[in-house]
Amino acid sequence: MIPDSPTSNGRIIRSAGWFTIAFMAPFLLYVTAFLILPTLMLLATAFLGKHGLTLHYVRSLGQGQTVVAFRNSIELSAMAAFVGLVVGGLTAYFVLLPGMPRGLRSLVTTFGAVAANFAGVPLAFAFIATLGSLGIITVWLKLIGMNLYGSGFTLYSLPGLVLVYAYFQIPLMVIVITPALEALRREWREAAENLGASAWDYWRHVGLPILLPSLLSAYILLFGNAFSAYATPYALTSGIVALVPVAISNVLSGNVMVSQQTGAALALGMIGVMVVVMGIYALIARRVGRWVKR
Repeated sequence: MIPDSPTSNGRIIRSAGWFTIAFMAPFLLYVTAFLILPTLMLLATAFLGKHGLTLHYVRSLGQGQTVVAFRNSIELSAMAAFVGLVVGGLTAYFVLLPGMPRGLRSLVTTFGAVAANFAGVPLAFAFIATLGSLGIITVWLKLIGMNLYGSGFTLYSLPGLVLVYAYFQIPLMVIVITPALEALRREWREAAENLGASAWDYWRHVGLPILLPSLLSAYILLFGNAFSAYATPYALTSGIVALVPVAISNVLSGNVMVSQQTGAALALGMIGVMVVVMGIYALIARRVGRWVKR
């Protein structure tokens, strides 16, 4: 058998390279058009004024109302992501237990795929109709002597938004964490039990360390999902709760009291928050990786 010549090998490598470039070109074009160019436009808009370069609009991020909007958005996203992480993770774990019915997992997965994408105005209307001041559940509870709004609860607040966000955060967590839970081998638990480890010891020293990178990734995903949500909080609170996406929408809707450059600065602030969160995740993931290797 005659071996391939270097010339033919080089042609094959070049043709494979051109095929890869042709295959990736539409994706790279899409990323450039809808991610890189808008980010560059935000930078130019936020730092350019009538008289050239300026830091006036970026400095406006330190004003009182803007600080409140960022604080509310971060607190809301952190709480909603935590609720989704805990409740969704436990739900996925119990669904995957060996003794559970076979159809339960399919039911939960199907519902999760639908509920994770059910947001915006329809979700806000659904919660107003059920837990609003005149919602069905609110009226029923009042008939049996429980006055939710009289005891201090209101759907149109940060805790109320956390409750609404949980509707799509928990199913999303179930979808995301299920493959990681399935990757835990039964042999690992059996080996730990044979060595005298309890269930708590297994999860503390084996299960959770292995799942920690996946849990951190899921938390970042849930945080970003809640941080960028706009339609649901706007339809639910009508701007009563100051949030950054709602503030940006005021610029896009033609609010003459807010300049376009301020809206670009707010968007850059959101990008900055996500960069900081991703940086914290990278540091923790690096430490966790070193610890797991040991």
